[in-house]
Amino acid sequence: MAEKTFIKDFTKIPKDVKASQKINRVSLTYSQGVIRTLKQNKAAMISLGFILFIVLVAIFGPIFLPNYQKTDLLHTLEAPGRQHWFGTDDLGRDVLTRLVRGTRTSLIIGFVAETINLVIGTIYGGIAGYLGGKADILMMRVIDVIVSIPQMIIMILLLTVFSGSVGTLLFALCLTGWTGLARLVRGQVLALRENEYAMAAQVLGASKWKVLRTHLLPNTIGPILVNYTMSIPGAIGAEAYLSYLGLGISIPEASWGNLLQLGSNQFPGSLWLFFTPAIVFALTMLAFNLFGDGLRDALDPQMRR
Repeated sequence: MAEKTFIKDFTKIPKDVKASQKINRVSLTYSQGVIRTLKQNKAAMISLGFILFIVLVAIFGPIFLPNYQKTDLLHTLEAPGRQHWFGTDDLGRDVLTRLVRGTRTSLIIGFVAETINLVIGTIYGGIAGYLGGKADILMMRVIDVIVSIPQMIIMILLLTVFSGSVGTLLFALCLTGWTGLARLVRGQVLALRENEYAMAAQVLGASKWKVLRTHLLPNTIGPILVNYTMSIPGAIGAEAYLSYLGLGISIPEASWGNLLQLGSNQFPGSLWLFFTPAIVFALTMLAFNLFGDGLRDALDPQMRR
């Protein structure tokens, strides 16, 4: 009797075959899943917003503040105020104007150098990994020889012999900066070339270059993007380090490195000369690294689960 009363307390739901077969979860593509995961990472999104802001400042800032080399010896080492928001340096030049110009210079060096390294490293590593055998061994030994000499020593030697211009600095950064990405791409291609779709493309008559370009390299785009994002602050930091030592971008041209050098020469008397570029430099490095971490997690299928 008690069992019958217990059963009556429940309402029988009619069987609905269509409803039971309906998929309630929205199906997402790989790119949509990456974007959704990236949006859920607040630190990565804030970092991305800051990077976009810095890029916009680098593009449009010098247009509105063009007189970054203008000197005013009557107003040297002025503290931040209404006329000069970030103060002036030892020659009366506006620090804000020079900081905006330095942002453009440093970002150009970082993005252009790593883009060149991206192209060279991807092509070189992809060819080495796909060909394999003696060609792979020979190409990897070339990289070993290049890596055996510290990159910073090569850069210092080049900048000591030649002038510290943007072109020379880019050449120094790209001379050996592609080797790490080449090794990464080579390892990815070695793992992917034995997959069924690559072997099927070969059986169907696709050339080696087409298999590499169409089937293998696109599947390595995730690690390549993460490496690219994480390498940009390294290039910017190398420029700042060399310019700080007086080997990189030289005055009167502005960059974060020579702005830090100028600020350290006036430290601690004029704190704004050092801390203004130092804060912008540190925040930019932090933003690139946090965004790179978020992008790596978003591109990893196991992390997105």
